[in-house]
Amino acid sequence: MSGRPAPMQLVQGHVVHDRLRPTRNRFSYPVFYLRLNLGRLDECTSAWFGVDKRRIASIRTSDYGPRDGTSLDAWMRRLLREHGIGADGEIWLQTFPRIAGFVFNPVNFWHCYDAQGSLKAVLAEVNNTFGDSHCYLLRPDSRDGQASCLKRLHVSPFCQVEGEYRFQFRLGADRHLTKIDYHDASGLLLETAIAGKPEPCSGRTLLGALVKQPLLCIGIVARIHWQALRLWCKGVPFFGKNGNKHRNQQEETWQ
Repeated sequence: MSGRPAPMQLVQGHVVHDRLRPTRNRFSYPVFYLRLNLGRLDECTSAWFGVDKRRIASIRTSDYGPRDGTSLDAWMRRLLREHGIGADGEIWLQTFPRIAGFVFNPVNFWHCYDAQGSLKAVLAEVNNTFGDSHCYLLRPDSRDGQASCLKRLHVSPFCQVEGEYRFQFRLGADRHLTKIDYHDASGLLLETAIAGKPEPCSGRTLLGALVKQPLLCIGIVARIHWQALRLWCKGVPFFGKNGNKHRNQQEETWQ
C-alpha cells in the first residue's frame, strides 16, 4: 500500500467566465473542488468529509449518474461499454462537495482512463438552476484533449439551445485546466475555464479550504443570479426556456 495515490484530490483554483457579445461580461472567482476515484469511494472519508454520510463536507451518490444511489463506478463502466469506449482504468469524478448539506454543481466531470493512464472519455454532467440535467459523453482527442458536442440543454435564459460546446481537458500532475467554449449560430459567444492545482485531499487540507470558502456552494448560486441580473441590466436578450422540454438526466450524446 506504500506509495499508493490518494483516493481523493482537492483542487483549489479559479473559475473564469467571459461573455463576448452583445456586450462584454467577464468575471473570475476562487473555488475549490474535489476529484474522487470512483473505485475507492469507501476510502474517501475523514472527520470533515464522507460519502453518503453526515459531514460538514460530503457527496451523495444519488446526486450523480443514475441518481438512485447505486454504484457510480459500475454505472459509468456500463455506459462506456455500451458506447464501445475502451476505458478500463480508473474513473475520477470532479465535483463541488455538499457543504452543510447544500450543493449546486453547474457541471460534474467524470474522467475515464485506460489501464495505461490515458484519458479516453469524459462525461460532462450538466445541471441548470431549473432542476434539469443532461449528460454529454465526450471522447477527447489524445493529442490536445479537445472534444465537442451539440448543446442539448437549456442552461441560461440569455442563451438559446443551439450551437455547440468545445471542450479542452489538461489534467497534468501539477495543474488541471478545463475549458468550455460555447459557439452559437453567430460564432464564439462564451469562454469558460476552471483551473487549479491538485493535491491529495486530507482532513487538514480540506478543513483549510472550508475555512477559506465556507459558503462555496451558496456563493456559486448567488453569483449565477447576480451575473444574470447584470446581463439583464445591460440589455442582453432574454430567451427563457422557449418551451424546451425537460430532458432525461441519463440521455447521452457524444462526438
